[in-house]
Amino acid sequence: MRLTILGCAGSFPGPESACSAYLVEAEGFRLLLDFGPGSMTALQRYASLKCVDAILVSHLHADHVLDAVSYVVVRRYAPEGPYPVLPVYGPAGTAERIMAGYAQRNEGPLDDVYEFRTLEPGTIEIGPFAVTVDRVNHPIETFGVRVEHDGRILAYSADTAPCEAVERLAQDADLFLCEASYLDGEDNPPDLHLTGSEAGEIAAKASVGLLVLTHLVAAWGSEARTLEAAQATFDGQVEIARPGGRYTV
Repeated sequence: MRLTILGCAGSFPGPESACSAYLVEAEGFRLLLDFGPGSMTALQRYASLKCVDAILVSHLHADHVLDAVSYVVVRRYAPEGPYPVLPVYGPAGTAERIMAGYAQRNEGPLDDVYEFRTLEPGTIEIGPFAVTVDRVNHPIETFGVRVEHDGRILAYSADTAPCEAVERLAQDADLFLCEASYLDGEDNPPDLHLTGSEAGEIAAKASVGLLVLTHLVAAWGSEARTLEAAQATFDGQVEIARPGGRYTV
């Protein structure tokens, strides 16, 4: 299983990165976890516009879903297209969110482009992957994700504050892709995002192999402080997610 970081900026695109989008590949199948603004640029750099076999949207905040709107044009109007209908897994309301963003008059619904499938807590098969999702602690319905293939485990926190669900999803993960939007020591709003130390604490409790911190907000964050805080609570390997970063899980 291979993970490619297409975008990892938190809340809005940063000067060096698009918003959240992570390409997971195995056995020739490509699953896209989130599809935030600007990430379609990176998709073309590291794979191809046609390569995606399924999309899983963790939640409907703009920084995790908006390039699925732009992608309609690719799937529908490519010169060699239209491309096959693509399954999109997401919370209730995903179809309406993407359709509202596309908002092209007289072009009909998107059922020629996407087949929308509503997520519920539990395990589903997506291509060669066993994918377990559960609701995490965020103001709107949001699903953390656990992807298993050939005995290996990739966990993705999505956007969350501390909660038991994200710890369960991360348990014994070989790689834990975890948001760390907030700085420790600041007056952060509750029940919204994690700090570096909180991400490290979850990784330690879950006994993960590698912790990769993502969703940092470049404009008012600090990579150095976030990394230091995570390392203070987790003895294992910790890295900051970078656009174009590739990991064999």
